[in-house]
Amino acid sequence: MVKDMSDSLRVGLVGYGTSGRGQHAPLLREVGQRVTHVVERDPVRVAAARADWPGVVIDPDLATMLTRAAELDFVVVASPTGSHMANVNAALAARLPVVVDKPIATTTHDARALARTAEAHSGRLTVFQNRRWDAEQLTLRRVLDSGELGNVHTFERRWERWRPVPQHRWKELDVAAGGLLLDLGSHLVDSAVQLFGPVVSVYAELRSLTTPVDDDVFLALQHAAGQNGVQVHSHLQAGALVGAPGPRTRVLGDAGAYLVTTFESEPTPFSVLDDIPHAKHDRVHQTHEGWIVRGSERVAVPRAAGAPTDFYRAVVRWLTIGGPVPVDPWDAVRPAEVLAAARESSREHRVITLR
Repeated sequence: MVKDMSDSLRVGLVGYGTSGRGQHAPLLREVGQRVTHVVERDPVRVAAARADWPGVVIDPDLATMLTRAAELDFVVVASPTGSHMANVNAALAARLPVVVDKPIATTTHDARALARTAEAHSGRLTVFQNRRWDAEQLTLRRVLDSGELGNVHTFERRWERWRPVPQHRWKELDVAAGGLLLDLGSHLVDSAVQLFGPVVSVYAELRSLTTPVDDDVFLALQHAAGQNGVQVHSHLQAGALVGAPGPRTRVLGDAGAYLVTTFESEPTPFSVLDDIPHAKHDRVHQTHEGWIVRGSERVAVPRAAGAPTDFYRAVVRWLTIGGPVPVDPWDAVRPAEVLAAARESSREHRVITLR
């Protein structure tokens, strides 16, 4: 294993589609790491990998890549969620550290099994819950820590899109591993748990409006009581057939509210509220993240420093100088339990209590 943080780590990337090429590869490049091996069969994606990473080794499957495990420092599993279990187990068996995309697995049973396997392999697994490093999440954490909202009682977050014509890909077609509950729900639930603690009950409404999988998701979570005795309720929504998305986040407390109107340039009618210079349609130059609101009064909240690249910087520290694991696999098990309860709740039309 490379010990000097100034040296690039050699990365094996499993899958070069929307996740592999669209998310992991740019972040790895930005923090100075090298994708040296890619597992991919699609000719168009193979050509893209070769153009992006000159000299990259293309393997048709993970087993072939792992015959050259000594040429790698870690593996990123960016394949469809249904293959996470097999791919992570194979990479760990080859004694390679692994970053697996979220969600860690399609079921709670498999998520727990992977967390236990990681423990048996000296903790060489972390999960790409990259949204923990977003300025959005870090700004809200700072607002909560400041006490400006008083005792918080409600957390709302939406991940909504206007996509009336679905994309033709596994996330919209695979009934076992696709759907917004697993895809976006894993981020939404992880954010709520990180901010407000363990979930004790779940109510959910899941629908399939334009695809075979769930593309309209509503979750109502009740968190364990905090030190102030208040149980925060989280209302989380994800949808693909939402003509008026947003507002992205609303947090309600007995001393005020926190409001985020927009998210990642997704069109929303609420963007008109961001009426300070350069902010209305340009998130790049916008210096505030949201608003402290009390009735008609609102005060801009400066954006905290943070970016998805910070996840991979944490990975490099973890692998080179023994820094903490960026995301403990057991942290990914807890959202998996909530998502499983959500499916049960929607199916049985009742509130599910978690142990």
